[in-house]
Formats: sequence, structure tokens, C-alpha cells
Amino acid sequence: MERKKVIIVKDVYKTYHETKVPVKALRGVSIDIHQGEFTAIVGPSGSGKTTLLNLIGGLDRPTKGSIVVGDTDIATLSDNQLIDFRKEHIGFVFQSYNLIPVLTAKENVEFVMLLQKQPKAKRDARTAELMAAVGLADRMDNRPSELSGGQQQRVAVARALAPKPTFILADEPTANLDSKSTADLLDMMAKLNADEHITFVFSTHDQRVIDRARRIITIEDGKVLKDEWVQ
Repeated sequence: MERKKVIIVKDVYKTYHETKVPVKALRGVSIDIHQGEFTAIVGPSGSGKTTLLNLIGGLDRPTKGSIVVGDTDIATLSDNQLIDFRKEHIGFVFQSYNLIPVLTAKENVEFVMLLQKQPKAKRDARTAELMAAVGLADRMDNRPSELSGGQQQRVAVARALAPKPTFILADEPTANLDSKSTADLLDMMAKLNADEHITFVFSTHDQRVIDRARRIITIEDGKVLKDEWVQ
């Protein structure tokens, strides 16, 4: 059975005009991501990989081209529509965790569901399920400052998963983690991918992440240099 395409990037260009000389970050990128992929977008600094991830996530807009998530070309949405769309369909994991420091782990995980106005019973059940899945069922009431970096990143993954998004975008999620925390985090993500067919797309230069990916898309000078399945 053919897998469903969850992201279709077609002939995307991105040019920044913030300096006297325009910076062409992406130059005609086209890729499809299917449901259940565990894919790494790699390339040197300045290659365009983070720009591509930001465009897929609706955090920035392409200069030209289309980015279709499900049946929606997100490049055509208004700012308010894009905010609502991200909230429902896209989960984010960043290298700096981006947890809200005054909230507990539980409150951080349920935050997006609160914005979605989901009932308390549903939020509580989903949060408990996810905190157990990331191995932190006993740390629900801890604030970020009381958690290690690896634990904070696990909470960030649980938060990204909470609204049941179409896919998870992870931008250098292991950059601030030691080897054991990185291995534990990647084990957890791989298990979620295998057991629940959750789609993960990484932007990374971390070889530990690249070694786990089943597909590697190499970006250089704003273009797709290689696109290979490795597992």
C-alpha cells in the first residue's frame, strides 16, 4: 500500500533581503515526505537546512514555490490561519527546549491542548500517556529548572506530540545533550516512530542523529545535493 504524502515541497525558493546583497537561502528545492518517515535534513552551516525546516513548519514563508501539508498549501495562508494550522498539525522540537519555566512538566505538555480548548479530562489523560511514553511519569510536577537537559528535551517531545500533529519537526534537538541523553532521546523517538508511525523530520549536523535516520536529504548551497534511503 502506498504511503500517504504528509509534506510536499515543490520548487521552493527563499531569498533574504536583509542586507545589501540578497541571500539566496533556497534555490528550487522539491521533496516529498511520507507518513512514518524518520528523515534527517543535513548540510553544512548556511546550506539552507534550517531555512527549509522553518518553511515546512510555517515559521517563515517561501519567496516562491508551494509547501503542501495534507491538502493545504501553507504558503497561501494568512498569518492567523497559519498560527491555527501549526497548532493543529505541526509539532516542534528545538535545540533550546523552549519550555515555559514557570510551568510544570505536565503544564508544559498540555499547553497546546489548552489553547485548543480541549476538556480537562482529555488533557489529563493525554498528558499522563505521553509523560509515561517519554519515561517521565514521575516528574509531572517538576519545573524545567528541576530537570536535566535530556529530561527537558523529552518533555519538549511530549509537548510536540500532545495535539496529535501530522508530523514532528526537530531542529538540532540533540545539540545541547550529552551522549547518553542523546542516545536515550533518539531511542524514544525511534520507538514512537516504529510503534505509532509518527513522522519525524530532523535538521541536524549531529552524526548520532544521522546514523539513526532512514532517509538522509543533503542540502548544499540551497539545493538538494543528495536524497538517499539508508535503512
